[in-house]
Amino acid sequence: MKNLEQRCTEAGLKMTGQRRVILKTLESSEDHPSVESVFERAKAVDSTISIATVYRTLSLLEEMDIIVKREFNETFARYDTNTEHHHHMIDLETGEVIEFKNEELEKLKIKIAKELGYDLIDHRLDLYGRKAKS
Repeated sequence: MKNLEQRCTEAGLKMTGQRRVILKTLESSEDHPSVESVFERAKAVDSTISIATVYRTLSLLEEMDIIVKREFNETFARYDTNTEHHHHMIDLETGEVIEFKNEELEKLKIKIAKELGYDLIDHRLDLYGRKAKS
């Protein structure tokens, strides 16, 4: 997968220093950060970055389909740089978001849609749970 800056450049987005910091912040994130998390991390690198710049940049990246805005039954959105089809398991105690793919599940969703008389066009699956106790 191409890096975010390359994808932005190919899409014709002007690359400013602050945008580069925000993109690097997103790329180095091992989680699905909120706007506030992106802001805190980016500001640690460049103290001139404002929360408004982060909001505008994330909105622009979302409009360009470079990142995906996710809402996991929370009061705030998180951002996902993985734009390929996948699902999420959200830990209700820690808030951790785990990405996963499952071919068996993909086949089952198509089968269910067919049984209901539909061609599956799109879908989203977010699972919520707690770690099983041993």
